[in-house]
Amino acid sequence: MDLVGSGSRVVVTMEHAAKSGKPKILPSCSLPLTGVGVVDRIITELGVFDIVPGKGVEMIEIAPGVTVEEVQAATGCELHVADDLIEVPHPLQPSASGPLSTYAAQHFS
Repeated sequence: MDLVGSGSRVVVTMEHAAKSGKPKILPSCSLPLTGVGVVDRIITELGVFDIVPGKGVEMIEIAPGVTVEEVQAATGCELHVADDLIEVPHPLQPSASGPLSTYAAQHFS
């Protein structure tokens, strides 16, 4: 793919686990690859993860109501937790800020 070879930052958005419950974030891939070592960030329903060369997968944001232990159990490789891990507020919570959160709170709560 052109995106993988372009030198741009590659962000993958995906479900954290398969419907069967098997982890999708793994230490290596057994499927054919478009590019090796090109993913910079993974975003799932459980959090946001940076791929750090020499370190591995580092969780930088966690979804509301989810524990680090639950995320690790759903992840198929070692998970490092950022020292400044951020818990992302649910968009419908009044404590969340920003235009989308404000709109959601007004129209869907």
